[in-house]
Amino acid sequence: MDVISRRNCLGIGAGAVLLSTSGKAAERPNILFAIADDWGWPHSPLYGDKVVRTPAFERVAREGVLFTQAYCATPSCTPSRGAILTGQTPHRLEEGGNLWSFLPSKFPVYTDLLEQAGYFVGFERKGWGPGTLEGSGRTRNPAGPQFKDFETFLRERPAGRPFCFWFGSTDPHRPYEPGSGAASGMNPRDVQVPPFLPDTPEVRGDILDYYFEVQRFDRETGTILKLLESRGELDNTLVVMTGDNGMPFPRAKANLYGYGTHQPLAIRWPARVKGGRTVNEFVSFTDYAPTFLEAAGLKPLSVMTGMSLLPLLTGRTSRHRDMVFLERERHANVRRGNLSYPCRAVRTREFLYIRNLRPDRWPAGDPEKYVAVGPFGDVDGGPAKDVILNRRDEPEMARFFRLSFEKRPAEELYDLVKDPGELNNVADQPSYAAAKRRLRSTLDRWMKETSDPRAASEDDPWDRYPYAGG
Repeated sequence: MDVISRRNCLGIGAGAVLLSTSGKAAERPNILFAIADDWGWPHSPLYGDKVVRTPAFERVAREGVLFTQAYCATPSCTPSRGAILTGQTPHRLEEGGNLWSFLPSKFPVYTDLLEQAGYFVGFERKGWGPGTLEGSGRTRNPAGPQFKDFETFLRERPAGRPFCFWFGSTDPHRPYEPGSGAASGMNPRDVQVPPFLPDTPEVRGDILDYYFEVQRFDRETGTILKLLESRGELDNTLVVMTGDNGMPFPRAKANLYGYGTHQPLAIRWPARVKGGRTVNEFVSFTDYAPTFLEAAGLKPLSVMTGMSLLPLLTGRTSRHRDMVFLERERHANVRRGNLSYPCRAVRTREFLYIRNLRPDRWPAGDPEKYVAVGPFGDVDGGPAKDVILNRRDEPEMARFFRLSFEKRPAEELYDLVKDPGELNNVADQPSYAAAKRRLRSTLDRWMKETSDPRAASEDDPWDRYPYAGG
């Protein structure tokens, strides 16, 4: 359908954040948000991966709800985390829509709102970021005060106060220890290589090293769960376990394709949520902030573009979204002039439609190093990247180079039923003209309704925002 329904688009709650009049403060749940750095779908046995082991994630899903269609708002660390904290899509966050930026204080974050409502708030390791507080109007990380670890956080919590804790692992972000995955006992022969990557020993080994760090994140989250269980607090803790964007490989992280945006997600809260369920509705990371606020007895802010997952989790409804919107602006400083590679997209069950707003630019960064990372610097360095770049002139490798590094047309359309690997752009095929026209209109309407600056102007404001990274 051409019209974006309310559940597809804004889903904005009415009114200011207010304490609910029902329930006692002591009955409010604790909130544990466990987020990996660059862990993407489908890398858990629950999604069909036969190599990586994620027992903590599997426990959360088994005793809670497993989501099969969860998507980050943008496949880049800083703006993805900004969308989580604010409940707003990144193009509304000004500087916060870029990597290595700042998040202006005029955009409220759920951590501050919960703290004002009596929650004890904190984070460990990587909270919002990477970025800077300079110019933001904030005096601390938007994820809250930083603690050495979760045990320290619990020791310092005042008696009787519910907590909201952000466990921000730095795994499985690169760099990796070469050979760590194989040395741990995983077999490279068992790896299922994504279809957009070459099936070489280097790539298989690189994926195993990524798996090694995914497993470390899972193990550390499991330790936190056991600590809460030993204290008798686990069942009234709303546990969310996910990643911030896709795996750090070519055509994944920093891209709007599935391997860049599709995320593992499991949520557990036995006090309110029946376990053992799988939900196939589309979920956006902008949905977390309104979910946490509602769970705490508060009303989501009217500016939030996300929708609370609580009705879905508690069984009050089986419907949430039938499509999800994706975007990106500037990732690393890898194009001459510090230019972005702006994109907008809409994903349904049948199609992925991507609009590349500056198709004259290199999607993965300039071929020569500009400031950050290296050549094609929006792709993190590693063996998978190296094997494609070093052998790009070989006929069997040219296709992989094209998919990940060459310039792209203004519009891309993928038939997800016939082409789940998103390898064949059908945007120019006459038989898909009606679908492309419908999705183009849907995306235009969403951009306008969410006040996307790019819906009203050809200007590139994100190109002028400062880049705080090296």
